[in-house]
Amino acid sequence: MVVNFNYLPATAFVLFLIFSRMGPLVMMLPAIGEHSVPMRSRLAFAVMLTICLYPAVLKYMPPLPTTLMGLVALSMKEALIGFAFGGIVKLISSGLQVAGNVVSFQSGLSFAQTADPMSGRSDSVFSSFLMMLGTVMILVLDLHHVILVAMAESYMMFPPMEAVSVSPFSEAAVKTVANAFKIGVQLSTPFIVFGLVFFLGLGILSRLIPQIQVFFIAMPANIYIGVLLFALLLGAMMSWYLAYYEAAITNMMR
Repeated sequence: MVVNFNYLPATAFVLFLIFSRMGPLVMMLPAIGEHSVPMRSRLAFAVMLTICLYPAVLKYMPPLPTTLMGLVALSMKEALIGFAFGGIVKLISSGLQVAGNVVSFQSGLSFAQTADPMSGRSDSVFSSFLMMLGTVMILVLDLHHVILVAMAESYMMFPPMEAVSVSPFSEAAVKTVANAFKIGVQLSTPFIVFGLVFFLGLGILSRLIPQIQVFFIAMPANIYIGVLLFALLLGAMMSWYLAYYEAAITNMMR
């Protein structure tokens, strides 16, 4: 009985090429690619994802290059595509951060900073809370499956055998930033209106009764009403954001 191992170099090449795209993409994803997740866990997830995608994307793989420079060029190209896709997905989730900062500013808690376990830096209380809640809701509602499907379908849009233009990624990045800012402002619109009405009332009250220390009385009321409004609107905000998130990932696949 003769055992043939001629397929091993081609298999190892395909797995390496898939990992070259999936590795940077996983490192950029929300929740999975955050600093709080150990590097070994992220690496293990990328390896498992590479093995799972192997049969699905095998037909898109090019033949084994005959030179080392050809292999390096292919791997660098796949890594750049992975970084681009991961960065766009990360930009999609930044809408909650915009909304959280606006809510913190309008509620008078913009100086209340806390350590964000997701990004590893200090951020406002509302922004950190919304980012963590959004990540949990995405995982609970299985919306991360949409991202996994987008990873597999990225090989249909950008096969390794074809040249890749920068313009689709640049256009997608610009549209994603605009849409993220738009959804952040939309989510925080009630708080913007509340801030305008509240501080307009403070200005009128200070003119009518100059003897009263308006801000001494109004700041606790501002925080109390802001937190109460946030609690009342949190469900609607998250429903709106999750619908936007799913639509944005679906549009990215198209």
